[in-house]
Amino acid sequence: MIIDYLQEALKLLLPETPDWYSWAKTDSKGNKIPDDQRMQTKYVIIEDNHIGKVTRPTDKQINDKIIELKAEYEKQAYARARASQYPSITDVIVALAEKQEGDDAMWKEITALRQKVKSDIPKPT
Repeated sequence: MIIDYLQEALKLLLPETPDWYSWAKTDSKGNKIPDDQRMQTKYVIIEDNHIGKVTRPTDKQINDKIIELKAEYEKQAYARARASQYPSITDVIVALAEKQEGDDAMWKEITALRQKVKSDIPKPT
């Protein structure tokens, strides 16, 4: 999954108006900015219908928020790794149905499997 940290940062910096921004089509010298190069901090502008209603965050504020988002994403790597290893409820139900065990056994099995994943992929301290 590719995360668009810039757009996420822009939305979070002004959460009451998450659609406040747009991208400049020309640079400060009037040169057309190619579409594939427009989504950069330096080209963030206030969307026309928000002019006068919001103040554009500084480039530093935007870049600091991006750094914060990236750090949080990295901090949660263990959780993403765990999620892919947890058994699905369906898998547990099928396994228990084959063993012909009751509901109590299902929850014990789910708990045991989740604990194994947690011990295999520990939360960083």
